[in-house]
Amino acid sequence: MNPGLLSGGRLSSRQNCMSIVSNSIINADAEARYLSPGELDQIKAFATGGQRRLRVAQVLAEGRERIVKQAGGALFQRRPDVVSPGGNAYGDEMTATCLRDMDYYLRLVTYGVVAGDVTPIEEIGVIGAKELYRSLGTNLEAMALSVREMKNVAMGLLTGEDAEEASFYFDYVIGALS
Repeated sequence: MNPGLLSGGRLSSRQNCMSIVSNSIINADAEARYLSPGELDQIKAFATGGQRRLRVAQVLAEGRERIVKQAGGALFQRRPDVVSPGGNAYGDEMTATCLRDMDYYLRLVTYGVVAGDVTPIEEIGVIGAKELYRSLGTNLEAMALSVREMKNVAMGLLTGEDAEEASFYFDYVIGALS
């Protein structure tokens, strides 16, 4: 098995999700040869995990309102300073903005799940997010906690390998915001 590929066809390094396919083809063509059995096994592992990744993304997308609402409630209970006067989510408009941002990070998690790779998360959403939040005075610990709370709710909707798959991407976003 390719050291860059985890079980279920999830890529473990920051490489384009299709690079396992395209790089294998490019390398084989450059050497004027057919794909090797090892290369075919790597591509098969990635493709085989596709059904599961799509199922996980669908569960998360269909449960998004529940996930964000319950996680937001848990966040505000654990961090009342966030919704208190002077907090970043104080007032109805700012609370709605906080929940919108949580939904955004949940969406990024689904992108990573579908791709089997963290690249969409990095390229679309977390690169520069810490700097943006710092410039706005947003508490990064609270943002990371909000994603952790979404993970907790989502794990109640998923089981086994599905939960493990999603957990990887939630943890990645948490780490990126921490």
